[in-house]
Amino acid sequence: MENKRTCLYDKHVALGALISPFGGYDMPIQYTSIIDEHQAVRQHCGVFDVSHMGEVLISGKEAERFVNHIFTNDVRGIPNGKILYGMMCYEHGGVVDDLLVYKMAANRFFLVINASNIDKDWGWIQQQATGFDIILEHQSDQYGELAIQGPEAEQVMEEVLGISCKELAFYTFKTIDHIIISRTGYTGEDGFEIYASAAYINDCWDKLIAAGVKPCGLGCRDTLRFEVGLPLYGDELSEDITPIMAGLGIFVKLDKEEFIGKEALAKQKTEGPAKKLIGIELNDKAIPRHGYPVLNLDGEPIGEVTTGYHTISTDKSVCMALVDVQYSKLDTDLQIQIRKKVFPGKVVKKQFYNKNYKK
Repeated sequence: MENKRTCLYDKHVALGALISPFGGYDMPIQYTSIIDEHQAVRQHCGVFDVSHMGEVLISGKEAERFVNHIFTNDVRGIPNGKILYGMMCYEHGGVVDDLLVYKMAANRFFLVINASNIDKDWGWIQQQATGFDIILEHQSDQYGELAIQGPEAEQVMEEVLGISCKELAFYTFKTIDHIIISRTGYTGEDGFEIYASAAYINDCWDKLIAAGVKPCGLGCRDTLRFEVGLPLYGDELSEDITPIMAGLGIFVKLDKEEFIGKEALAKQKTEGPAKKLIGIELNDKAIPRHGYPVLNLDGEPIGEVTTGYHTISTDKSVCMALVDVQYSKLDTDLQIQIRKKVFPGKVVKKQFYNKNYKK
C-alpha cells in the first residue's frame, strides 16, 4: 500500500528535504541537517509539518463521561480552552496511545492522536462508544497541522502570521473561525500548533519560509523531544509499557470513578511495577540505540534501550531504557552492549535538558 502525503508534501520536495516513511506517510526527515534544525528550535524558531497527526471529535450529551471512560487523565470540570495530556489504555494497563484532549465546550472534545496509531485508535474509540449518547467524527483528513516551536515562536506567530497568542497559557488553545491555535509542542521549548484547512496551512507555511523561519523535519523532532524526556509511542509507551512503568503516573487519575485500565494501573502503582523507564548516561561517545541490551555489572541482561542519542544540546551519550526496577535508582552503575562491546554508564534523570515552556 502506498504511503499517504500531507498537504505540504510538494513544498518539502521543492526544499530538497530527505523524505522517508513514518506512520503511513511520506514525511520530511531533514532539510539541511538534524543538528542545524535542532539548534534553530533551541535558539530561535523552527516550523514542522505535523499534518500526519490524527484528529477525532467527540460530541453529544455524554461526551465528557465517554472521554473520561477512555482517558487516564480527568476532564471533569476543566474550563473550555484547556488541553490535557494522557493515555488511552487497555484493561491490562498497556497503552493504546498517548494523546492530547482539547475541551471545546461542555460536551465537545477534540482528540489529537499519533499518526502511526490513527486506524487502531479510531477502531478502539468506536468499539468503546457502544451505549454512550455521543457522536464520533474522524476528522484527520479535514486538518493540516503546523508546529511553530522555539523561544521566538510567539514573536513569529504575531509578526509573520498576524496571530496574537500572548493570552494563551501553556496547554490552552483558542479557535478563530475554523482554525485551532494551541500553545503546545513536543520539543521542550515554547511553541504553538495550528490546525486548519490544507489551503490555510499552505499559506502559513509559505509566509514562514519566506520570513526565514527554519523548516524542520522529524529527525530533530525526535532529538528535541528525547532531550527533555518526552515519550514516543512505540519506544517509551506501548501495549507492554504502562504509564506507571514510563513514570507518567501523574497523568493517571486514580481518584476518578472509572476508566479503562484503572484496576490494573492502581494495582501496579500500589505494588510497584516490575520494570521502570530510566535515563542512562555513558562515559563514552558510543551511541546506545533502540533495542540494545542493558546489563548489570555481572553482565546479565536487565532491560533494553528505548531511545538513545549523542545529545545535540549537551554533547553527551545518553539513552532512555526500560529496566528491572531494582536497577532504576539514580547513580546505579550499569552497562550497555553496543554491537560486540560493552560500555559502562550510570542511571541519571531521564530529562537530559531543561524544558523552556512559557509558564
